[in-house]
Amino acid sequence: MRTLNLYGKQDIRFEDTEKPSIEKADDVIVKVKAVGICGSDISRYNKLGPYVEGMTFGHEFSGEIAEVGPEVTNVKPGDRVAGCPTLYCGECESCRKGELSQCEQLTVIGARHPGAYAEFVKLPAENIVPIPDSVDFDTAAMVEPSAVVAHGFYRTSMQPGAEVAVMGCGNIGLLAVQWAKIFGAKKVYAIDIDDEKLQIASEIGADELINPKEKSAYDQIMEITGGRGVDVAIESAGSPITSAQVFALAKKGGEVVFMGIPYADINIERFYFEKIVRNELTVLGSWNAISAPFPGKEWDTTVHYMSTGQINVKPIISHRLQLRQGPETFEKIINRDESFGKVLFYPEIG
Repeated sequence: MRTLNLYGKQDIRFEDTEKPSIEKADDVIVKVKAVGICGSDISRYNKLGPYVEGMTFGHEFSGEIAEVGPEVTNVKPGDRVAGCPTLYCGECESCRKGELSQCEQLTVIGARHPGAYAEFVKLPAENIVPIPDSVDFDTAAMVEPSAVVAHGFYRTSMQPGAEVAVMGCGNIGLLAVQWAKIFGAKKVYAIDIDDEKLQIASEIGADELINPKEKSAYDQIMEITGGRGVDVAIESAGSPITSAQVFALAKKGGEVVFMGIPYADINIERFYFEKIVRNELTVLGSWNAISAPFPGKEWDTTVHYMSTGQINVKPIISHRLQLRQGPETFEKIINRDESFGKVLFYPEIG
């Protein structure tokens, strides 16, 4: 079968790999219809991280059940599905407490287990997420990143009527704009230095667009809110700069949620750090998308709101490509040869 396999730093190859087979009674093999590039894929491709040389990459996917093990009863061949790509041990202290996203052995397919940049991918039956006919395969390929964002919002104490600032309008930020509305935000501030991304944020529900190139996001939000700030500030850019600046956006007693992953050290100016102390902020980290009972409410809720159209990923998708275009696409992304939103590959085409 056709796959994209990671061999080393900036070394991903389009190859033929043996198709997975049923080995365990709860195995499920999915024919991949659409698979997306995650920001973590870009980081691992560019700098490496936990991976096995030659491993089939990728973890955000949708598809159709091709084959199931003898003990699988929740799905059958032909069913339309997405997949939770996360594997947990079930034995560590965090797992025993039901805090699965904090599992000591947490891993995702595409690192130490074969991933979804492939014509077929294998997962345990409990990782399979059925999708209704009203959710197309392109949309379902983004169930996983959407569940990641939902996980972060579930960690907050946000109430209907809250005001939310989303710092960074990449794929995660654009999903966060929509989840903020679902969680009851009366006003969402979208912040980015890219006007094209801000325009997409406006299309999917952002109420205020803030470009901090001319005036800081802090100054603009303080002007709009009369010096109050927002109830919840989301850091979704994963930038060392915004990871410091986000503390100034929340009101006294507000919450700051980190969904982005900065791949560099963060130096926090005194002005921003003091906001944590003086405003008595609650600072939340959010990791992965699973909870108990596995895979968690993040997944069912995502599928529901995708089926109603309240999670709309179509404006976020910028490229629809054949899997064989993977190597050149990854190179273009890290070289910033063009603007990329969510990139989807179609393994069965071409």
